Amino acid sequence: MTISRTDFPSGPVMRTIAYASCYVYSPTGAGAVCERSRLLRALLKAGDASFMLKYACRVRQQADDSPQLAGFFSATDVLVPVPGSTPYIAGGLWAAEHLAVALLNAGLGGAAWCGLRRVRAVRKSATAAPGTRPTVSVHFESFVLERPPEAPQRIVLIDDVVTKGRTLLAAANRVHEAYPRSQIRAFALLRTMGFSGVQQLLDPCQGEISWKAGDAHRSP
Repeated sequence: MTISRTDFPSGPVMRTIAYASCYVYSPTGAGAVCERSRLLRALLKAGDASFMLKYACRVRQQADDSPQLAGFFSATDVLVPVPGSTPYIAGGLWAAEHLAVALLNAGLGGAAWCGLRRVRAVRKSATAAPGTRPTVSVHFESFVLERPPEAPQRIVLIDDVVTKGRTLLAAANRVHEAYPRSQIRAFALLRTMGFSGVQQLLDPCQGEISWKAGDAHRSP
């Protein structure tokens, strides 16, 4: 079934969120670096704790030394992992949760809170055909939020991979619904570079995800 891209006609309340990323990934590019980027993605999806901590420490180094990530994280940030495509299973961990814990252990942020939950499964964007990938509204309706005792001042949504940014924009709007006064941003360790190749894996950036023409758009 093709999912309409106009099923969120009025658009989300939050139309733009700031985001940052540290590494790049090419799903189809040729060459050794592109192949390494796909291996990096596979290891990231596997959620190995030692792997996550290794790369979280590299993010910390970039946050300290790289102008591209300067000022993005703060000691008061509450890190909120974005759920995977299926509802939460008690006792299970997903890649973004492993990453959030690793980032916290690496000294980024003040707390990790797994209060954002998926209550309905959505198609995995990586395996869905173009035109059938979940829209921002489909993601939004599949999320619920368990509220903590106090509203955080600064929230950073944590995801493993960002492509267009639909999941992150939907998650930000669900969190904003409960905490309209909180500053909400997003971080993804890996960002997809379309169908082009990549020349290097480490490529930190800050940019934004915006609602334009009825869909999410990521820049850069």
